[in-house]
Amino acid sequence: MMLRCLLLVIVGYLAGSLPFSVWLTRMGDRDVRAVGDGNPGAVNAFKAAGAAVGIAALLLDFLKGALPVAAAYWLVGLRGWWLTPVILAPVIGHMFPLFLRFRGGKALAVTFGVWTGVTLWEAPCVLGAALLLGKLVLRWEQDAYSVLLGMNVLVLYVVARYRSLPLSLAALLCAVLVSWRHRRELAGQ
Repeated sequence: MMLRCLLLVIVGYLAGSLPFSVWLTRMGDRDVRAVGDGNPGAVNAFKAAGAAVGIAALLLDFLKGALPVAAAYWLVGLRGWWLTPVILAPVIGHMFPLFLRFRGGKALAVTFGVWTGVTLWEAPCVLGAALLLGKLVLRWEQDAYSVLLGMNVLVLYVVARYRSLPLSLAALLCAVLVSWRHRRELAGQ
């Protein structure tokens, strides 16, 4: 089981490291890292190259989280503590990608993907609803506050719904990582 888990962690990390936003915007002679906050993610792909490229980048970022985790959970049958590092691997890969000298994105789309891989629609819907609550209902100008709310709600949901220490720890660590990547926005910079 350990070897299988290690292989899935490596695959998940490498999948997360694939810089689709960089590659897609380069096809149009743009660099996603030259717009917005310089983050090589889907939001800046929208800004750099428009809706078609942005949507493609968003979908690919989502899939690079969802596919390795879904394969581990649904095909291989990985459960318990073995699943925790597999859930984290694509998120860490996106944040610290091998292919971009470990300077990656904020991993929100990848986080939606990894939780889709385990819970199908449940956890991503909860996360999305919390993000919308922060943005549309509470009208927070700073997106990072909505992200912080969403990640905390995700943790609470996973803890209450699944009552699994390994999944709860995975959710908590995802929340810490994604919140940490939004630290500059949260500090008002």
